[in-house]
Amino acid sequence: MPVPERQLIAQLKKTSSRRSGPVLLGIGDDCALLRVLPEKDMLVTTDFSLEGVHFRRDWQSPECIGHRCLTRGLSDIAAMGGRPTGVFLSLALPNNLPQKWVDRFFAGLLALARRHKVELAGGDTSESTAGVLADIVVVGSVERGKALLRSGARVGDQIYVTGQLGESAAALHLLSARKIKRRDIFPNPRIAAGEWLCRSQIASAAIDISDGLSTDLSHICEQSRVGAVIEAEAIPIHSSARKWRNQTERRASMSADSGLDAALHGGEDYELLFTAPQSKRVPRRIAGVQVSRIGEIARGHKMQLISNGNKQAITPSGWEHFRRN
Repeated sequence: MPVPERQLIAQLKKTSSRRSGPVLLGIGDDCALLRVLPEKDMLVTTDFSLEGVHFRRDWQSPECIGHRCLTRGLSDIAAMGGRPTGVFLSLALPNNLPQKWVDRFFAGLLALARRHKVELAGGDTSESTAGVLADIVVVGSVERGKALLRSGARVGDQIYVTGQLGESAAALHLLSARKIKRRDIFPNPRIAAGEWLCRSQIASAAIDISDGLSTDLSHICEQSRVGAVIEAEAIPIHSSARKWRNQTERRASMSADSGLDAALHGGEDYELLFTAPQSKRVPRRIAGVQVSRIGEIARGHKMQLISNGNKQAITPSGWEHFRRN
C-alpha cells in the first residue's frame, strides 16, 4: 500500500525539481501557478473522479456525476481567486457502458461549464476495465501576484466559510446505511466569491473544502505555520446534516453530534474556507453566498474546537487517500 496521501505529496514536493522559469508555485496548493502572461498568472489544476472511490453509478445520476467531476476542478480555481478559461477531460469508459449514460454524463458536465462560461477544449478517451475513470484538468487565470494561497494566514486572523457544510457527508451516510437508494447533490463552485476575495484583497489565505473542514483547515495551518481555534456553534451546518444529527440523537447508543461531525469532517462540500485580518470587514454575504465566521488563527500548530465552553483538540479526519485506519 502507498504511504498516506499527505505524506506522498510531501515526498514529491521535496524531491521534485526546484521551481524555475514560469513555474511560481508547484506541488502543495490548490493549483499550480505559472507566469506566462504579462498581466495575469495562469492557474492549472487536475482532479480524478473514479467510480467506486468518488462516486457510484447506482447512487447518483450520470448528470450529477458529470457535474461533480467538473466541480472538483472549478472549485480549485475558485480557491485561488481565479477565473476558469478552459477544461480538458480524459475519460476511460467500460465497454458495456450504455451510450445514454455517457450522453447524460456530458449533459451534466457541460451544463455547469456553460453556467461559468468555460469551454471544454479537449482531452482523451480510452476503454477501461475498472469502471468509469475521469480526469479533469481546468486552466484559469488570476491577476498577476494576487492569487490566494494557503500560506498567508497569520495569528489573530479570523476564519470564515461560505455556504453550509455537511450535506454530502449526510447523503453518503444515508446511502451507505441503505436508508435511501439515490441522492443527487449539485454543489456550485464558488468562483464569483473567490474572485471577490481576490479583488478586494480581504483574504489572507484560502482553500476549498473538498476533503473536509478539519483536513482542509489543517492544510492552511500547516502551510502558514499556525494553529486554529474553531467554535462549534458557529459552524454553518446544512439542514440535511442537522436532520441526520436529530435522528441519531434519538438513539441511546449514539452520543456523538453527527451533524457537527458531518460538517467538520465530511468532504465534497466545495465551499471556500478563508482567513482575513481582524481589521478587515468581511460581509455576511459575498456574491450572494452566506459567509460565516467560525474561529480564529492561533499560535502554535494545534487545531482546537470549542463546544459548550469546553476546548478539545481537532484531529484532521476528512478524506485522505491511502490513509491507514
